[in-house]
Amino acid sequence: MASNLVFRYFMAFFLVNLYLKVVAADLNLSFSFKNIGKDSEEFESQIAMYGDARVANDSIQISGSGVSSSGRVIYKKPVKLVEGNPINMLSFSMNFVFSTSSENGDGLAFIIVPASFPVDVFDGGSMGLLGERKMRFLAVEFDTFKDEKWGDVNGNHVGIDIDSLVSVKVSNVSSINLVLNNAEKLEAWIDYEANSKRIELRLSKLGVVRPVEPFLSYPIDLSQMWGKEDVLVGLSSSSGNSSQKCNVHSWSFRSRTFPHWMHSEPVDPESFVEKGSELNVRKRSGCTLRIIAALIFGTGCGALGALIVLFVWTIFANRRPVVPEDYAVKPKEYALQPKVFEYKKFNVTVDKTMADCK
Repeated sequence: MASNLVFRYFMAFFLVNLYLKVVAADLNLSFSFKNIGKDSEEFESQIAMYGDARVANDSIQISGSGVSSSGRVIYKKPVKLVEGNPINMLSFSMNFVFSTSSENGDGLAFIIVPASFPVDVFDGGSMGLLGERKMRFLAVEFDTFKDEKWGDVNGNHVGIDIDSLVSVKVSNVSSINLVLNNAEKLEAWIDYEANSKRIELRLSKLGVVRPVEPFLSYPIDLSQMWGKEDVLVGLSSSSGNSSQKCNVHSWSFRSRTFPHWMHSEPVDPESFVEKGSELNVRKRSGCTLRIIAALIFGTGCGALGALIVLFVWTIFANRRPVVPEDYAVKPKEYALQPKVFEYKKFNVTVDKTMADCK
């Protein structure tokens, strides 16, 4: 009876775990195109191309079909940065290899835009983004043109743009001995961690091991930008007033979701005030929920451990005990036989000294 109960508990635990894995797999999105020419059919089924973007020579040529050329490649399936109740927040990692010809064009940008963004509309804006129309977006730009309008530091920099092409954070690529527009293949890694609420960029020549330290990073909470609204991820490029060609040779994207209660709050340097001033105490409204969640998790682990012990005890307790074998009982016939007493003759030896004393 006990073994049947344990079996039922194990089956219930297995089914719940399987369900959670299926749900997590559905929330997590990923694609990888290492050889775009050979994977062209699969590529076109998942990626939409707009403007002058096209597949050519085993790569995506986003811009470069002529002067003032612009193009975009967008992952067709919308992404949710925040989803579910309780809330699940999305982190992602993207990796791509690209090359840019030597002309002074606008370069390339990784973009996140709302699903309502008119991805098929171009109005001559830098990086292929809309020039005049106001709409929320995040872009990580690889800029090869010093545009005074947007305050560019030089024609060889990377930057993070939020709702504007004026970068909130910029790094000079020349500082790591790289040139964005010399037609050399470069590899970029863009990572966003929802727990630390930070986006990071790493950049190197193709074939070099992924750098440990990010080349560019910026604190940002993407869940606050669009909330539960669907967003699109992709790459955008424009040649400006040149015929600059921008090609993407491989592209992969992977997202993962974690419950909101697992995320820690990032350190805000502005929260540290000068000595002698009063410190702002954060409200601990979320502590109660975290404690309850920890108690529930601990109770579940304890119950599972108890079930395992009960299961093992049931298996070994049902074994028949081993009783030591009794002394062999003599046959009844032997018991009825008359007892025979034997006498043995003992020889007594008397010491000669004792005899003389007597």
